[in-house]
Amino acid sequence: MQLSQYISNLLYRYECVVVPGFGAFLTHKIPASIHQTSNTFYPPKKRLSFNGQLQSNDGVLANHIAEIEQISYENAIDKITKQVVSLEQRLKRGETLILPNIGELKRTKDGQLLFEPSYIVNYLTESFGLSQFVSPEISKFSDKKAPIVLASRKQKTQVLFKYAAVAVLMLGLGGFFGSNAYLKQIEQQNILAQQDANIALDNKIQEATFVLSNPLPAVTLELERSLGSFHIVAGAFRVEANSERKLRQLKRLGFNARKIGQNRYGLHQVVYESFRTRPEAERALYTIKRTQDAAAWLLIKEVP
Repeated sequence: MQLSQYISNLLYRYECVVVPGFGAFLTHKIPASIHQTSNTFYPPKKRLSFNGQLQSNDGVLANHIAEIEQISYENAIDKITKQVVSLEQRLKRGETLILPNIGELKRTKDGQLLFEPSYIVNYLTESFGLSQFVSPEISKFSDKKAPIVLASRKQKTQVLFKYAAVAVLMLGLGGFFGSNAYLKQIEQQNILAQQDANIALDNKIQEATFVLSNPLPAVTLELERSLGSFHIVAGAFRVEANSERKLRQLKRLGFNARKIGQNRYGLHQVVYESFRTRPEAERALYTIKRTQDAAAWLLIKEVP
């Protein structure tokens, strides 16, 4: 089982991926930056970190593996446990764990885990298509072809002031236009990236169709939709008639329930409600889990 590949797939969508009994891989969004010495512009990205204290199973990784390998949730948990035992044994032997596209883990002599993140992959979907680039250095203004003219000290001083003013103006304009060009490039590429991001995510990340007991908030593109992209899932049904029955039941209870179509496995998905923002959805999810169904979970999906 390629555990690192499954973790890598989930890092595009989740801010935290927990490996039960081992630790959690976290993502932190950092803005675009400029290296002052090399004049290199870097796009926004997610920075990876590892926390060995977060080991409680939240169901995300196990459900993802169960869907990909078409096995039961319990078998997925067993596979993860065996992988964790193998990883711990390698760490005890002093080996460095190399997790492709994620980073390296090793244990110090005092038992602490050190994590060195990989910088090969940018897990921020908003930055798809963006890459770093170096801006050419702007040289100081000079006029080597200017003829030599005898002038008074006062005239020379005035000329020097003029040249200095022009040089400052050009440097300022150069920095202004260079910065604006970079921001325009980010804006244009983000527009193209938003159009392709769903396809890229669909190819790399499997959408959950199993019931999660305690799912984490996921990362998605913030696109405006009339009914919202944050859905509280009530269930997914193989038989469409069952989904219609569930829909009527939820509407009788006063929910703005609806069907959001079939997932990749042909299951008809029914949601309690849909929301435009994550905070609204999380508040509603808490109430529904407490008063209706503890198995309800949050799905982030753009529905036409």
